[in-house]
Amino acid sequence: MPPWTAADIPPQRGRVFLVTGGSSGLGAEVTLALCAAGAEVILTCRDEERGRAVAAAAQGPVQVRHLDLADLASVRTFAEGLTEPVDVLINNAGVMAVPHSVTADGFERHIGTNHLGPFALTGLLLDRVRDRVVTVTSGLHRLGRVRPDDLHFTRRRYQRWLAYAQSKLANLLFAYELERRFDNAGPPPPDPESRTPGPISLAAHPGVAATEGQRRDTSFQGRLLAGGRAQPPAMGALPLLYAATAADAAGGTCIGPDGLFQRNGHPETVATSVRSHDTKTARRLWEESERATGVRYPTGG
Repeated sequence: MPPWTAADIPPQRGRVFLVTGGSSGLGAEVTLALCAAGAEVILTCRDEERGRAVAAAAQGPVQVRHLDLADLASVRTFAEGLTEPVDVLINNAGVMAVPHSVTADGFERHIGTNHLGPFALTGLLLDRVRDRVVTVTSGLHRLGRVRPDDLHFTRRRYQRWLAYAQSKLANLLFAYELERRFDNAGPPPPDPESRTPGPISLAAHPGVAATEGQRRDTSFQGRLLAGGRAQPPAMGALPLLYAATAADAAGGTCIGPDGLFQRNGHPETVATSVRSHDTKTARRLWEESERATGVRYPTGG
């Protein structure tokens, strides 16, 4: 079978995708490719001017809306203003290896922006998602240790790459736990507007892609972890696009590049760390996330 590319995206006319962090990098590439396939995209970002530039380059309808995942008030305002259903939610926005700081709600910035913000957003929108939730992680999740009792590094020495890795492992724990909860809840009532029997949850990661976050990090540690030459953002976006559109993308899996060490290549289902499948930690993280955000999911544990 030939490698999967953006040309293999099935026709998406009539389908609505919500892409967080769509104003640059992977999110912009995903938005442009989805529009080229006939989809409508709701692009969220903090910088609406940059978002409008992406919308102007798209070959289809793009709504640009403000959303700051590092501020739960912004998440709630956005969710309250989104009344229409979406077929696919792509939790793409995030920060990478930034110096220590906190969000508007006092969370360590990586876990707050990369996990708790998307956790809250997904929970608030879950009754409007018809097809699937795709949560973007990273191959660096393998370096992560999720401490539900110390998500904010108050008991550990802060190290920005380890904080980033924790948040990316949290993304996988969340994606897999959400799929388990979908399974436990059973199929929802049939939706005549949907092409699928009910939502699924899966993850995707881009490998090593030349995104804005990577370009900003010129440290020796950053170059070492990147592991050499990065592939273009359009290639990094392919696993996200496959996860979001392919009929055979299964819930409870992760899609990543098929190259050596999952650093580059075309999309396939990839293995993730043993820690990412730790159901006990996933449940503890879920409980702590509900407590921290005040967002409780309709799906049971």
